[in-house]
Amino acid sequence: MSSVSEKLFKVLVVGDIEVGKTSIVMRYVKKCFDQAYKATIGVDFFMKTVEWDAKTVVRMQLWDLSGQDRIKNLSRVYYKAAMGALVVFDITNSLILKSAAEWKQDLDSKLCLDSRRPVPAVLLANKCDLMETKDEDLVSSLDRFCKDNNFLGWFETSAKENINIDEAGSFLVKQMMLCDGGLSDEEHQRDGIKSLTQTPMKISGTSCC
Repeated sequence: MSSVSEKLFKVLVVGDIEVGKTSIVMRYVKKCFDQAYKATIGVDFFMKTVEWDAKTVVRMQLWDLSGQDRIKNLSRVYYKAAMGALVVFDITNSLILKSAAEWKQDLDSKLCLDSRRPVPAVLLANKCDLMETKDEDLVSSLDRFCKDNNFLGWFETSAKENINIDEAGSFLVKQMMLCDGGLSDEEHQRDGIKSLTQTPMKISGTSCC
């Protein structure tokens, strides 16, 4: 009987206040959504276990960082040893996109892999359920934004409606596994980095207690 290996990855979840970081983490980890807004003070911690394949279990330690300015002054402490990042912005407020770039720049200036490359980072365009129509110009704009700011890709997400939360998490895990040498050469070639301008998938969910 073959043994099961375990991978432990620290993942940062960053972005401005009220963009939905905690709601995304709660949906991903606990499969629920809380309508009441509660600002994160400092940092909250969550654990997510993923059965990656028959031989590998991935444990993700999610660090949900407050969007307050004072956190950026301490970010080097919180960023230490992270292997991946989710940068979140509110898709209904295009002005926040500039702030997403600033968060990514802050990550890249203070954190890198042992190979000196930036840690894998995925951009989450959250609250897509509030968009009345799909903006094709926004899609191409976000493609360029990710290329210019060294994101591996982006997802339209909704923590409330459970759109693309698991998909974004799985993509980030795959990229961290690639960086950690946890995927075979065949998998690496077949599943290379690609654009994530896919149509959101809605999945039914539950509410938090």
